[in-house]
Amino acid sequence: MNARAEVAGVVAALAGSACILVGAMSGLTATPVNEKATMQLTSTAFSEGQPIPENYTCDGKNVSPPLKWSEAPDATKSLVLIADDPDAPVGTWVHWVLYDIPVPVGALPEDLPKGQYTPEGAKQGLNDFKHLGYGGPCPPPGKPHRYFFKLYALDALLNLEPGARKREVERAMEKHVLAESRLMGTYKRK
Repeated sequence: MNARAEVAGVVAALAGSACILVGAMSGLTATPVNEKATMQLTSTAFSEGQPIPENYTCDGKNVSPPLKWSEAPDATKSLVLIADDPDAPVGTWVHWVLYDIPVPVGALPEDLPKGQYTPEGAKQGLNDFKHLGYGGPCPPPGKPHRYFFKLYALDALLNLEPGARKREVERAMEKHVLAESRLMGTYKRK
């Protein structure tokens, strides 16, 4: 038998084995490893990709918008909400850091108080305005900025003191995120 015929025989055998393997696995479905569950985050004040009303900005009352989310996964022990603007001239600007939100809480009302704790018992972090709680959109005049409200379901309480910064919260969240969702609104100053 010449070398060419030998190689052709090996290739045919491998192809046959591959067909048998594919046939045997045809009833199986692939499940991505470490796929996170999803929740849906919404607001009655604005829809995904739409302008944030002035009332929730520095040009209005500068109050937090109402937010609501779908049920968190069963293993959830706490929730985290971070709102930021990646279009800020100085880099991502943090508008809100809220953590250790109790699981039974499925929504945040408009105009959440700006103290260390919310009425529901969540802790408020320091935003880039150097205040606790929500600080609304306040971009320089020009093109619209995008504001991302990001909600995370965690399998642990963070147990950070009130006043933590976004970076501290994100570090404490590592390896604890079960599900996440986001809502993006825009704002442009005149």
